[in-house]
Amino acid sequence: METDVLVVGAGPTGLVLAYLLARMGVRVRIVDQANGPGETSRALVLQARTLEIYRQLGFAEPVVAAGVEVTAVNLWARGEKAAHVEFGGLGAIDSPFPFAVIFPQDEHERFLGDRLAEVGVEVERRVGLTDFREEAEGIEAELEGPAGRTACRCLFLAGCDGARSAVRQKLGLGFPGGTYEHLFYVADVDAGGPLVNGELHVSFDESDFAALFPLAGTGRVRLIGTIRPEHEHAADRLGWDDVSPRLLEQLRVDVQRVNWFSTYRVHHRVAERFRSWRAFLLGDAAHIHSPVGGQGMNTGIGDAVNLGWKLAAVVRGRAPVSILDSYEPERIGFAQRLVATTDRVFELATRSGPLAAAVRVQIMPRVIGAAFRARAVRRFLYRTVSQTAIHYRGGELGAGHAGRIAGGDRLPWVSPGPDNFAPLAALDWQAHVYGTAAEALRNICQSRGLPLHVFPWSADAERVGLARDALYVIRPDGYVGLADASAHPAALEHYLDARGLRLVPSSAGADAPPPAPPPA
Repeated sequence: METDVLVVGAGPTGLVLAYLLARMGVRVRIVDQANGPGETSRALVLQARTLEIYRQLGFAEPVVAAGVEVTAVNLWARGEKAAHVEFGGLGAIDSPFPFAVIFPQDEHERFLGDRLAEVGVEVERRVGLTDFREEAEGIEAELEGPAGRTACRCLFLAGCDGARSAVRQKLGLGFPGGTYEHLFYVADVDAGGPLVNGELHVSFDESDFAALFPLAGTGRVRLIGTIRPEHEHAADRLGWDDVSPRLLEQLRVDVQRVNWFSTYRVHHRVAERFRSWRAFLLGDAAHIHSPVGGQGMNTGIGDAVNLGWKLAAVVRGRAPVSILDSYEPERIGFAQRLVATTDRVFELATRSGPLAAAVRVQIMPRVIGAAFRARAVRRFLYRTVSQTAIHYRGGELGAGHAGRIAGGDRLPWVSPGPDNFAPLAALDWQAHVYGTAAEALRNICQSRGLPLHVFPWSADAERVGLARDALYVIRPDGYVGLADASAHPAALEHYLDARGLRLVPSSAGADAPPPAPPPA
């Protein structure tokens, strides 16, 4: 094989996947039809769970430094504040990152491209996928670029090539969903006014919707909103003057300069499958969402990490190819729930008609204002939006229960005290015990090549749901595989053997090719 994994598409999803694979010793090629990274700031928000992933990869700190921390969101109706939600205090007990970060996609892609180059992989630009064939031993892909048409033989193909994915189309997979009724604009502007204060603002009235996101630099903000209905038929000729100014005027947002402006339709779709034998769909190729909650790009990065470590395990002979069967069920269910949730919220915020308008400006502010005064509601919202509540309970890789933590849960962060997230930088399987580890458990971990980390028991460990002296086997992506209250060595061996996990490199060598998967 020319390479182990061919990644098609160099947006954040493809770049993170290629970087993770290269870090884990997998040969990878990444191609993209564009001349270079994006030049406009499309997706903006990095949630806490993505920042935790970046911490594992070793570059969360420069991302946070380059972006804008957002710890609060404000909801407005008819120019009056309906709710103010502080995330900082809520997130501090859940994650090392009790905030979201605004980091525009153009800057984000350049940053990730530089990190990828540091591990010896360059994005092959102006190269697109034209066709591919799935064979018993791999994939034969046809690429077209400046050098003409070339072939690439690879073990696996990852389609990270956006909403119009060539990989998805070649697989013949449906992309059911729909399109919202309004035409929306997005603009990066220099502005002044009381709402240009480093916080996120979402506002609506009877007919308009607008969201304001802070950007790095004094007075720089991103605006998203609706185009006047009478102008929607001429989307390709619209400019800032066609934006409905009434809502911005109510909010006292003084737009002084428009640096970039575009219009777009908002879609909500999920592919009917995320995998076909050796080919996979990730990111916008698999699911697209409304901008509510800033979830889309973060979900794609989550796809990349979920699939990346599994591909590396198969390629390196550490796991059977059947482990790849867990990618689709772990990710497609979350994507479907996310689309359904954001669909309901976004339709309520933007739907036309007198009934919808009345709900938006008369009922929603009262309900939201009352609900957000409850700490439990604010905490639920934080965990949902930050994606720290995502879990894979009930999946093939999750087993057992200890304390409030089950196999498939994200490992909870314990603070203060020794940082239990620090060992996750190893990007490999590991075992955690909070309290005391028996000698027999230490011995079996050593013999199976499973690093064991023992943390002191504390009230904080108990608060986040961990059980004293229990065994937690942690996957390379920071999720719990096995949770065993008894910490019995036999339970550990059964978990590893039942899933064919070989944590000590196989005798064939780390680069041994994986066995051919069964026919689709």
